[in-house]
Amino acid sequence: MKVRDSRRLTGPNILWAHPGAVLDVVVEPQEDPARAIAAWRREAQRLLQAVGWSDQGLCTRTFKGGVSLALSAPIDALYAATEINEAAWEVAVSSLESDSPPSLDSPDLEATVARLRQEIAEEANPPLLALQRAAKKHGVAFLSDDDHASVGLGRGSHAWPVSELPPPSEVPWDEVFDIPVALITGTNGKTTTVRLLATMALSDGKNPGLCSTEGVFVGPDLVEKGDYAGPGGGRKVLRNQSVDIAILETARGGMLRRGLAVNRAEVAMITNVAEDHLGEWGIHDLDELAETKLVVSRAAERLVINADDPVLEPKGRQLSQPVAWFSLSPPALASGQSHTDSIHLEGDELVLRTGEAPRMIAKTHQAPMTLGGAARHNVANALAAIGVAAALGLSSEAMRKGLETFGLKAEENSGRLNRFQLGGIEILVDFAHNPHGMEALMTTASGLEARRRLLLLGQAGDRDDPSLRALAAAAWSGRPDHIILKELEGDLRGRQLGEIPQLLAEELTRLGAPPEALSFADSELAAARQALTMAREGDLLLLICHVSRGEVLDLLEGLESRNWQAGEAVP
Repeated sequence: MKVRDSRRLTGPNILWAHPGAVLDVVVEPQEDPARAIAAWRREAQRLLQAVGWSDQGLCTRTFKGGVSLALSAPIDALYAATEINEAAWEVAVSSLESDSPPSLDSPDLEATVARLRQEIAEEANPPLLALQRAAKKHGVAFLSDDDHASVGLGRGSHAWPVSELPPPSEVPWDEVFDIPVALITGTNGKTTTVRLLATMALSDGKNPGLCSTEGVFVGPDLVEKGDYAGPGGGRKVLRNQSVDIAILETARGGMLRRGLAVNRAEVAMITNVAEDHLGEWGIHDLDELAETKLVVSRAAERLVINADDPVLEPKGRQLSQPVAWFSLSPPALASGQSHTDSIHLEGDELVLRTGEAPRMIAKTHQAPMTLGGAARHNVANALAAIGVAAALGLSSEAMRKGLETFGLKAEENSGRLNRFQLGGIEILVDFAHNPHGMEALMTTASGLEARRRLLLLGQAGDRDDPSLRALAAAAWSGRPDHIILKELEGDLRGRQLGEIPQLLAEELTRLGAPPEALSFADSELAAARQALTMAREGDLLLLICHVSRGEVLDLLEGLESRNWQAGEAVP
């Protein structure tokens, strides 16, 4: 057995709701995880008692090919906690090999305990713990990381460097308060939903803060660009004193590596669960992935969950919190649920029911993001957003206005089903980076009239071969007339140049795509140019963009300004 990863857990996580440290250990098929867990528990408890942490707990999680071993710890000693966990594992492995664990008074173990006590003492920050206790007493949020600690959220927050913390008596507690928080997770649709919710909040006169894979935004303004869908991005939003409602994209990776940014939120929403990034961080199947997404339920007072998702729906029924269910098919809601709140589609109407008379919020043709209802996945995202907005107390009018305006400009939801009508052709620019997203896009495309459908297809190198073949199958499900296989040279991630386009081509050919329907491009931008050059009036171009989305959008906007027509050269 070998250690794959050792890290801190700073917030509620897949194991439990406590901060602490976790070891991910690889277990070979011939090895006995139960025996290893028992040995680790014995040694971890002995070390915790020896360093004065007898009040801390232990937790384990077994998964295919490994185990996670966690111990809780004070927030001012999480680095020391990782050292304790690693030391416990080393002693456990030694005892398994010798069948005789060393006694606590052995010289080696005494030296280890002395070192660990010293590390705890060096990391200790009593003012941090005092501030944490005071925040709990005053009923407000407390956030901490390596650099800062804060009390309250958004407009009600106050933050200080961790080395310059005031005594609780000097904190102006009458100025400290929390703001409403929403956590948005799921496999696909997260970024679209947080952006739509921010538009709704702006329509209600609020100044929203959001974090996502695109960056941190306050109101309509980009504050910091980058992937901020983890707890670090959440803290940036929650400590911004101009924010009065927080909408946090909460990605799988951040929850597994560190945990949630907050211990409490008004509402959390799960869009869906589909195969993506399986095999990472001990998550190997959809059931485990759903459990990961449901980590948000450790903080949320209520949930908004996809009733049409066959993995999520039964798990949602087991939650103790109130659940509002969103669905494209109202009958799916009549499944013995104890909670009656729902957001569903009736004909072309988006309907909200919260235990009273149903309210029609908008019709699909009023929401540009749904492409008149053809983009069924965005209809689902709109329904989910309505459920979250209702939990946050936004007005029905704000929801409707948000739906009417969101998606009219590409920059509002860059790379997520951006629509162009250019030179007699229709163009959709989308992210569609996994089979579930690709199937949704192909379903959308099938609902749009087109003479021919041309598709860009590629993938980063960190997906395994079955995932790549599944992506090809999802793309071929829409029977595009031509597929341009693009190279993502900057995202090979261990693959060889040309390997992924060739694998996709082989799978498409096996599925029935004629060789003449496939072509290749050495970059994403080159693939987009090739598609535009091939296009003729009446065609639909499906430009799947990952790394060069900005350049592709700039190209399209430039052609639009030139009044470019299909069949003309692409400058």
